[in-house]
Amino acid sequence: MLEGQEKTFAPCLTSSESPRSCRTKCLVCKNFYTDPKILPCLHTFCLDCVRGLEQFSVGRTPSKGESGSGGALHCSQPGVCILCPVCDCEVHVPPAGLQGLTSNQLILNEVLLESLKKPDYRLVCDLCSDGNAERRCHICSTNLCDFCSKAHRRQKMTASHSTVALEDLRGGNERIVKPIVCVVHPAEELRLFCETCDRLVCRDCCMVDHRDHNCDFIASVISKQGSFIRELLKQTQPHIGALQETLQKISNTRHRVQERLGMITEEINNFTENYIRALEKHRNRLLKELEELRVQKENSLNLQQIQLEQILADMKTGVDFTEHLLTNGSHVEILLTKYVVINRLKQLNNISYSTHPGEDDGIRFQPQERAGQCDGFEVFGIVVTKAVDPTKCVLQGEGLHVARQDQPSVFVLVCNDQSGQQMGRGGESIEVSIFNKKNKECSLKALLEDNHDGTYRFTYTPRVSGSYVGWVSVKGQHVQGSPFTITVGSKFHKHTGIFHCCTFCSSAGQKDVRCGCRGTMPGGYQGCGHGHKGHPGQPHWSCCGRLTENSECSGAITGNSYQSLVRTVAL
Repeated sequence: MLEGQEKTFAPCLTSSESPRSCRTKCLVCKNFYTDPKILPCLHTFCLDCVRGLEQFSVGRTPSKGESGSGGALHCSQPGVCILCPVCDCEVHVPPAGLQGLTSNQLILNEVLLESLKKPDYRLVCDLCSDGNAERRCHICSTNLCDFCSKAHRRQKMTASHSTVALEDLRGGNERIVKPIVCVVHPAEELRLFCETCDRLVCRDCCMVDHRDHNCDFIASVISKQGSFIRELLKQTQPHIGALQETLQKISNTRHRVQERLGMITEEINNFTENYIRALEKHRNRLLKELEELRVQKENSLNLQQIQLEQILADMKTGVDFTEHLLTNGSHVEILLTKYVVINRLKQLNNISYSTHPGEDDGIRFQPQERAGQCDGFEVFGIVVTKAVDPTKCVLQGEGLHVARQDQPSVFVLVCNDQSGQQMGRGGESIEVSIFNKKNKECSLKALLEDNHDGTYRFTYTPRVSGSYVGWVSVKGQHVQGSPFTITVGSKFHKHTGIFHCCTFCSSAGQKDVRCGCRGTMPGGYQGCGHGHKGHPGQPHWSCCGRLTENSECSGAITGNSYQSLVRTVAL
């Protein structure tokens, strides 16, 4: 559809409109058709309305909305096109212009019948073109005024024709067929059909342009042409049922989708409301827990305060009494009260008390920690009271001391509180660093994994052998065993020989085969055999003589002899 052009659809019938009155009005101007033209998509519009449509070249890019989804027919010829206002079909403008589009004569007949229903409508006589038509001759298909109607009956050729009053046609459904004249010969009516050119012609056309063509009267060819059209109609009609059925399926599917979306919307709302209630319940539970914790710590701190205030008062009393005695008392008085004073001061000095409060302020909220189920929903966020003590945290694992080049190594940090108990949760602020002793810029990246139970796993893979220094800190403070030294060995040496019982068996008795165990047999055999000199008495590696199958190759034999030995045994 052309940009800015409003798409027009077939109007719905009202209670006062008949199907015919709906068909006789143009969908663009909404008035009765004047000179109706049929587009290739079979939509009909007034010629003036068609002329008002925007024309464009086929080769140009259509503007916004021109490639409408309704246009199933498109013109392929070069030239000027227009778009159907209803279905957006591209219509090629004929060489003769829009006037060359096929006229809809059927619509004209219905327009005439509808027009006759208007009281003030006047029809001009087809013969004199002067007076108002009063009667109609069905034989000649002409509308006649009163004078021409009387003359029509007086002529010999038309004396037998019967006419009917147009007033009698106003309320009926009779067809008022107006003669269709030839465009080339306006005085002649189209009564013949040229099958060669597949078009209607008049008598003069058959004499001139269609002289040698196969022409026949319309009545003779209508059966054949009508049958062909009916066959095409028969082939087309099933598509209507299939399309209507598909559209019904789409409607049903849309209804089911809407119902399903409505159900899911309700499910989402219910889920969200229940989830919010669960979160509010979890929030209230956390706040209640926090309040109980506040009361507990407040009571504990109050008790500590009372005890310490009492100890302080006793200390002040003892100190004040003793200072006053030593300052103001006589020698006799001092010695007389010596025993009581000394016993009290010793007693006060032996009182144990802590300079650190028994209840610390290590209360934290950890939103990432799992808090279990609440009304069937998994919730997060816990209140923790224990604080980690870096001096009580310990490092464990073989990766703290030794590692192998290009092999992953692991060590573990266990975080404990002030009492030495494992924290049982994660989320601590931990830093780790491992660097080479000789080149401090050569550091190793350690992968930290929080196990959320108070332990943390560190994994690193050294690429260069040598001595490394590592340190781990919690809250910026070193833990026990930090810093530490790691010795990184060279790459793991794989065995290049075979794990066998002896060279005699593994080589099927070859004399020149040797073994890393350096065992020999009598009779000129250079390799080992069961029970002979140098045999280890159990299976071993031919390349180095190691007795353990899952071990590192020691490479006891070096040089060319070792290389030839390995190749020989491998054979």
